[in-house]
Amino acid sequence: MDEDRQQTWQMRVHGRVQGVGFRDGCERHARQLGLTGWVRNRLDGSVELLAQGDADTLARLRDWLHHGVAAARVDRVEVTARDDAPRQTGFERRPTA
Repeated sequence: MDEDRQQTWQMRVHGRVQGVGFRDGCERHARQLGLTGWVRNRLDGSVELLAQGDADTLARLRDWLHHGVAAARVDRVEVTARDDAPRQTGFERRPTA
């Protein structure tokens, strides 16, 4: 990955996104895209993720998040660019926070 082009996006997905395999699907899709970062459930029922990669690839993940897995219902996706996040290696599931 070109270090000069790498960006970090923090995303929050709202809707029926817990208990439907959304995190697994997100982790699988992010890895297929070659992104690094993490995904976790939030106590408010949303799913949060931090992903690093080039803007085009991050946009592909964001687009996927709008529909996610078949059993999910996505109401909205919030995206925030982050320039203060440490460099991630791999893509992992984190515990609920």
